[in-house]
Amino acid sequence: MQAQKRKNDFVTVIGAGLAGVEAAWQLAIRNVPVRLYEMRPKINTPAHKTELFAELVCSNSLRAANVENAVGLLKKELAMMDSLVMEAAYATQIPAGGALAVDREAFSRYITKTLLRHELVDFVNEEATGLADFTGPVIVATGPLTSPKMAACIMRLTGQEHLYFYDAAAPLLSRDSLDDGKIFMASRYDKGGGDYINCPLNREEYLAFREQLIGAQVAEREEFEKEVYFEGCMPIEEMARRGEDTMRFGPLKPVGLVDPRTGEEPYAVVQLRQDDAAASVYNIVGFQTHLKWPEQKRVFGMIPGLEKAQFLRYGVMHRNTFINSPQLLNSDFSFNKNASLFFAGQVTGVEGYVESAASGLAAGLSAAKIFAGQKSQGFPRETAIGSLCFYVSSPEVKNFQPMNINFGIMPPLPYKVKGKKNKNIKIAERALESLQEFKQNLSR
Repeated sequence: MQAQKRKNDFVTVIGAGLAGVEAAWQLAIRNVPVRLYEMRPKINTPAHKTELFAELVCSNSLRAANVENAVGLLKKELAMMDSLVMEAAYATQIPAGGALAVDREAFSRYITKTLLRHELVDFVNEEATGLADFTGPVIVATGPLTSPKMAACIMRLTGQEHLYFYDAAAPLLSRDSLDDGKIFMASRYDKGGGDYINCPLNREEYLAFREQLIGAQVAEREEFEKEVYFEGCMPIEEMARRGEDTMRFGPLKPVGLVDPRTGEEPYAVVQLRQDDAAASVYNIVGFQTHLKWPEQKRVFGMIPGLEKAQFLRYGVMHRNTFINSPQLLNSDFSFNKNASLFFAGQVTGVEGYVESAASGLAAGLSAAKIFAGQKSQGFPRETAIGSLCFYVSSPEVKNFQPMNINFGIMPPLPYKVKGKKNKNIKIAERALESLQEFKQNLSR
């Protein structure tokens, strides 16, 4: 692929996932021409089903909304920085208690249409197989499912072998196929009203389900793919193997849920979360799985209320690839051997859609500065975005693994605050104040 414009006429963004679209948007709204490459649907991945940009595999992929939760703070910061991802999320939001859930197709369609109609965004529906032909700033946001050719290019560039882990998507069920006589609507601790469908299990049902889950057949993997799981996305069958009560302290925990028919908390509860605006599709919360599809129907059909459930999508697993960022990247997501080359998204080891968007935003802002012949400005360390930037670029990080945003990677307060919630709120307030000052200085 030979660039048609002379050097530095535009910034190239490779990949139209959450990171790529956010990077492209941040460039475009700063009057920087963008050439956005995306190989789908010409070349698809095991996880993607549509031709749309920023495709999500779960309606609740954007997670908690309150700022006392680190990902809630991160979303607030993104919104303050005019994030397209957050604009689309709020425009397509659906009920989910204290979480920010979206209609997945409407969300992706909103972002796709917004970018395609921007006069400074030039979309190229082709696979980028290397980096040698691109001139000017380039942002590699190819995601954890980077194509083999681009992955080989990155490996040659970095001189290091990639790390990897397994990620997963939970099954989707048709609402009309559920047994209303065995389920009840409620949110944990009555937060947000009855936003979740709850399937209660007694002890005998739970133990029988666990036994079948442990013995169920899993999909075959390639011999070279070692089983390395990201703890935040643990397959339900792997969780079942780790102990009798592991699931009951995880996605099947009954705490805060009272069955109105008994007036008591069940022994265990499987929750279903709304996945579309019409409330016709629900996903099984926490049920990422590598079971074979017939086994999913058989074993998950043991859950009360799901005996005749219609599966609209079975759970899938795929291999996710990421680079050893602390040894390769600067805090502005630029490659430490080339200030005009940036990486963004899950390929850098930030874990989660919101985190990917944040990395794309940071890379986009940095690339805009480089495009203008200026020095890039890193985000304040006190912010959630800045803390992510620090995590993926600090040589002090040992045994690097994908990381969701959390208060543990943010600088502690210089004073003591009683109570974890109060402390988190103070950290969030400091972050937002710091970001506001950063944004004001950025526009000068």
